[in-house]
Amino acid sequence: MTPEEERIVQEVEKSQEAIIDFASRLVAQPSVLGQEQSAVEVMDAELAKLGWQPKRVPINPEELSGHPGFAPVPWSCDNKENVVAVRPADQSGGKSLLFNGHLDVVSSEPVEFWDMDPFQPRIDNGWLYGRGAGDMKSGVAAMTYALHAVDKAGFGLRAPVTVEGVIEEECSGNGALACLQAGYDAEAVLIPEPFGPTVLTNQVGVLWFKVTVKGMPTHVQSAPAGTNAVEKSFTLIAALRDLEDRMNDDTFPQEYADLSHPLNLNIGIFQGGDWPSTVPAQACFHGRLSYFPGIQFSQIKQWVQATLDQVSDHDPWLLNNRPKVEFYGFRSDGHSADPQLPAFDLLRSCHRDLHGRAPQDYVSTCTTDLRSFVHFGKGQATCYGPVAENIHGTNERVDIQSVMDTAKAYALFAARWCGLAK
Repeated sequence: MTPEEERIVQEVEKSQEAIIDFASRLVAQPSVLGQEQSAVEVMDAELAKLGWQPKRVPINPEELSGHPGFAPVPWSCDNKENVVAVRPADQSGGKSLLFNGHLDVVSSEPVEFWDMDPFQPRIDNGWLYGRGAGDMKSGVAAMTYALHAVDKAGFGLRAPVTVEGVIEEECSGNGALACLQAGYDAEAVLIPEPFGPTVLTNQVGVLWFKVTVKGMPTHVQSAPAGTNAVEKSFTLIAALRDLEDRMNDDTFPQEYADLSHPLNLNIGIFQGGDWPSTVPAQACFHGRLSYFPGIQFSQIKQWVQATLDQVSDHDPWLLNNRPKVEFYGFRSDGHSADPQLPAFDLLRSCHRDLHGRAPQDYVSTCTTDLRSFVHFGKGQATCYGPVAENIHGTNERVDIQSVMDTAKAYALFAARWCGLAK
């Protein structure tokens, strides 16, 4: 590293208390679906405190509905906003950069499974605990203060840098898409997802769906005269499991060849019946299914529909009472990027100069907000972030040293990609 770069890294070191404090204040906000704005407000205030001029970017379904990346959702988007700040260039000649992080989190229920209140951040033995600590509020703090370190070190930049905190990453991707649609884009995009200090080169596609099944209610004294919607759902889920198996038995793309089961179906919500002594009249289940890069949402949607139709064609009840499938939320195609893209190589060099070794590449079996930037943006986009455990689970935690390492790598990347200016 040059003396100037070492100065910037030192400023990151000095910011550890501020970084972890900011991450903790974000973790304290229960920013689950529909309650994200408290976290947005915390980030808005932090960006303003650091000397930037944050702006709110709403999720407006009417404006986004014509975009091929828009995901229709059944909930209201009223008062749903993202927050963005742009640090303008001090001189010309560099390449633009965007740091993207999501502020929404998944549910922490059942809370009694946790060893602590999931929204009361706790530091213990070098780890920060709490819902969203890893996924991904500590990364948001790291990227924000990485850019601030350049200012603190007394340098300018030769290209603009955008910092954005978005919502709905966990369910639709519409937050990042709204910001992109509003003109916030760059020649390189870094997202501090908690996959560790790796360079993400591939990620799968993901879709969500809801299946509603009708039954015939009756008193259990004459149960055979009715049709149990819950039990009919089990038949449909079993068929979807067979689809999952077939998809994993097919030839894998080369990048996924080392993974034994890269594609996963998850039945994440199940609702059925309303009384123990009544044969259920209706049931519904919500699922998530992933698919390989190169396959489009429209194709996997057809596979899901065809699987349900095949079961229904051979079941006397379902033949005349077809299950209804609705596709909402994620409809996010996967991607495979050239691992030797200039931004990727530069990120590797930053990691190597900090740690003395090259980072590994990462092939993801989930989706991230990279989906918007790779398919619809102009830049080279990847994930590189802290080390976390139990994300989406109980006692979620993030390694504090890895948060600092992420901030250092991001600060160094900004200096080299954008170019330092006096």
